[in-house]
Amino acid sequence: MITIGKNAPRIGKVPSVVLINPKYPRNVGTIQRTCSCFDISQLWWTGKRVTLNPEKGERLPREERMRGYKDVTLLNYDKPLEQFPRGTTPVAIEVRPNCETLPTFVHPENPVYVFGPEDGSIPKQILRLCHRFVIVPTKHCLNLAMTVNVVLYDRMVKLGESFDISTVEDRAWKIPEDNVNKVDGLEIT
Repeated sequence: MITIGKNAPRIGKVPSVVLINPKYPRNVGTIQRTCSCFDISQLWWTGKRVTLNPEKGERLPREERMRGYKDVTLLNYDKPLEQFPRGTTPVAIEVRPNCETLPTFVHPENPVYVFGPEDGSIPKQILRLCHRFVIVPTKHCLNLAMTVNVVLYDRMVKLGESFDISTVEDRAWKIPEDNVNKVDGLEIT
């Protein structure tokens, strides 16, 4: 059992993702999967619209409960930014005037990425705590889970992070060695 509160020790780890009052458990589950893929160890959310009380039969959708995602701690707490150490940079991903665009954004060293709800915006009291503001420029709006995925992928690419694919359990997607420089059986030189 994790104790979170004003008098408890801060437990926030960076980098991390914070969802403000998400509406759908499926999005929380998909974002947990995304966090696991991009080595983010904590997923926080606020509000009571998504609850995961096993005693009441509440849980994430089946496809989002794979054991591989257990490396991401799920935390529901209404003041998550209080839980992070000094030196953390809260980054609001939000459609608002004068935001940095994701293609030109330089990810901070100790980020906490804050995302608003599917049907609203990040409240002003949370925005006041954020140091950076970023927009993902697209032709149409992205859903919450897709936006988190795009931001975390962008972070990985820009920081030059890579993962040892030899540790991946499911290797079915790997290209066979003898097919590396071939397209439709034709060799590329």
